[in-house]
Amino acid sequence: MKQVLRHVCRSAPPMAHFLSYDKHLVCGQPGVTVRCLCFLVFLVLQLVINTSVRGSELQWDSRGYILYCPCMGRFGNQADHFLGSLQFAKGLDRTLVLPPWIQYRHRKPPYTNLHVPFKDWFQVEPLQEYHRVLPMEDFMEQLAPEHWPPENRKSFCFTMAAQRSVDKKSCPAKEGNPFGPFWDNFDVDFVGSELYEGLSYNTQDRGMVDKWQKKFPPDQFPVLAFMGAPANFPVLPQNIDLHRFMHWSDNMVEQVSQVIDQNLPRPFVGIHLRNGMDWKSACEHVDGSRPHLFASGQCVGYDIRTAKTLTQDMCFPSKKEVLKAVRKAVKKVKAKSIYVATDNDPMLPELRKEFNQLSVFHLNPEVPQLDLAILGQADHFVGNCVSTFTAFVTRERKAANKPTTFFANNKKKKDEL
Repeated sequence: MKQVLRHVCRSAPPMAHFLSYDKHLVCGQPGVTVRCLCFLVFLVLQLVINTSVRGSELQWDSRGYILYCPCMGRFGNQADHFLGSLQFAKGLDRTLVLPPWIQYRHRKPPYTNLHVPFKDWFQVEPLQEYHRVLPMEDFMEQLAPEHWPPENRKSFCFTMAAQRSVDKKSCPAKEGNPFGPFWDNFDVDFVGSELYEGLSYNTQDRGMVDKWQKKFPPDQFPVLAFMGAPANFPVLPQNIDLHRFMHWSDNMVEQVSQVIDQNLPRPFVGIHLRNGMDWKSACEHVDGSRPHLFASGQCVGYDIRTAKTLTQDMCFPSKKEVLKAVRKAVKKVKAKSIYVATDNDPMLPELRKEFNQLSVFHLNPEVPQLDLAILGQADHFVGNCVSTFTAFVTRERKAANKPTTFFANNKKKKDEL
């Protein structure tokens, strides 16, 4: 329709003639009538566009909002906290303002944090099927100037957290990295603090919801801006299923399809390796005395009464254990290729020697989330039991009913013995 209109309008006398108000040019004349029609269509289209823009303006939600800084750890930890925060917002019936993801660039100039808008990596609409959500960029641009002006901005934190501040009475909401840079990214400064204790983020407890509503009623505290995520870490078992509302953005899906089509003949096995020195140090705390460390519940079980023992090999598997697990996965799906995701050693020489008939591919993308999205599409995935990065993939694959196994995960849970 647009092309037809463009062709017809170009065939008529220039619009300038019509706009000149020449008394000899009237709409009844040949050619000029077409111009008149085009001009009228133009005016109508402008009216429709302007109405649509006005219609898309955000309306203030009197039930209140929740903001928070995703300030604990890298993406895997932030994703765990996001699911808990989503459940918390629904429990309090407040709109969750979606914070940008914090991407740390310690090893790359300019060595500053990158704040990636939520919708760059994930779709917003599927989340709205569960609860009301709104990107932080939209909130700050369209709603904050009128409804959350600078003079009303307070931070919220546990009383214990305030003990780190100079006066012991204020939330250290902007002290240090990533706290300060996160709020500075939106030009937010806080004029005061609201402290709380005796409250938890478990809104499945109706009594707890009532306590939150009583202490911070929406009409008096329309915006709860938390110093950190209002959620437990690692993610609570009851919130894992919320991952089904997290859908990759169209741009991410397109990139994933391109990588797979060009480099990974199906069926393919995806693996995630954590083998850096920082991870090795973390795994040294595994001594068999406790089952849970970071995301280990995904493979040992979440119930401490029935969880199996977490071992050093499960946390930091040897190369022998890695090859053993991959060999088993390759055989199971009759794989033609292997995709390796890691922030350290991809073990390419060892894998290519062991699987010399297969294509072994390591992308090492600038955006690690591309690794996650590719692993989610693998025909079989082998991950690290303790890693929250692996846990993200595990949740996505569980929602899609795709198989996942873990390195050195050989023993059964206590209730299976």
